[in-house]
Amino acid sequence: MKTILIFYLPVILNVISCKEDNNSAEITPSVINTNATAEIVSVSVTGEENRYSFSVGIKSPDTGCDQYANWWEVISEDGNLIYRRILAHSHVSEQPFVRSGGPVAIKKDRIVYVRAHMNTSGYGEKVFKGNVAEGFKESTLDKTFAMQLETTPPLPSGCAF
Repeated sequence: MKTILIFYLPVILNVISCKEDNNSAEITPSVINTNATAEIVSVSVTGEENRYSFSVGIKSPDTGCDQYANWWEVISEDGNLIYRRILAHSHVSEQPFVRSGGPVAIKKDRIVYVRAHMNTSGYGEKVFKGNVAEGFKESTLDKTFAMQLETTPPLPSGCAF
């Protein structure tokens, strides 16, 4: 009996899992929106001067590796990259999501921007601006500000899922 079960169980499971359902909706590929941008929704900081850890909340229209937020970064008011946190995968079913990174080497009173980047549409306009001493607040920044940073390492090497 055990031998029969071992032989037929894979066949039965295959038939059940492959059964065609004529009532199911057609699966359509995801649509890439090249205007969709990632937005920073929160910033919190812990640690000590020149060794801060940033926890950054991001809301992004991720659809998978074809469209996802691929990093967040801390930049100076004059457009220099201070720190970049690479996001190695999409967050389709986790929105908004928070990812931490560091150490970020800044003084507690240095004003910086925190912004996110989409692999398809680049930077968004919704950022957070502030400093560690007084906190960070929602702000806007032109999408083209310090756009040269899109090709500045470190850069993502791919998308896991």
